[in-house]
Amino acid sequence: MTIMDLFSVNTTMFTFWDYNMSYLEFVGTIFNLWCVWLAARKKVLTWPVGLVGIILYFILFYQIQLYSDVFEQVYFFIMTFVGWWLWTRPAKTEADKNNELKVGTLNLKDNFIWIIVTIISSLALGYFMSKIHLIWPVYFPVAASLPYWDAFTTIMSFVATILMAKKKVECWYYWIIVDIIGIVLYFTKDVRFISIEYIIFLAIAIKGLVDWLQEKRGYLLAK
Repeated sequence: MTIMDLFSVNTTMFTFWDYNMSYLEFVGTIFNLWCVWLAARKKVLTWPVGLVGIILYFILFYQIQLYSDVFEQVYFFIMTFVGWWLWTRPAKTEADKNNELKVGTLNLKDNFIWIIVTIISSLALGYFMSKIHLIWPVYFPVAASLPYWDAFTTIMSFVATILMAKKKVECWYYWIIVDIIGIVLYFTKDVRFISIEYIIFLAIAIKGLVDWLQEKRGYLLAK
């Protein structure tokens, strides 16, 4: 077995209930689960751990023609460094310490804007991905699979990541919707371990939502 074989979705690590688990899917999923678990607990380690999962999923999704997810990993890669910086900015003064990034919520106007952005961007990305094999046949020789659903979860994930970096409670509502769709989407694409991962993600997202709401309530009571 070569190094390249380890990064192929067709290279079996082990078989479970007649399902061939690849090294790529197994290791990528473990790191992504760890990343989300750390994020729900507001641990800075979530960002470097997430980088490993992002790189492995980039390779995996390209091989199974979920091209929106491929571009999503590029976005995640960039946002990981943004989030890492936001969560670890040193407080230079006492005022900085008092104004450090805390869990908060969006106002009605901002919520509406993000919803509209999500809908329009999902439709545009879905259309583009449905044609990408015609636009760039050299890089995407096979047509995208489930382009609109894939695009919707991708855009939702984009928004959720921005809101998470800003420690906005609404990020978890977006993640919950992404996870519910992802359970079905990845099972349909026969990457069942990722589908199971999304069931776990859903539970973590719900727990993260509850924890962040409680923390925000604590800030309000302390004022």
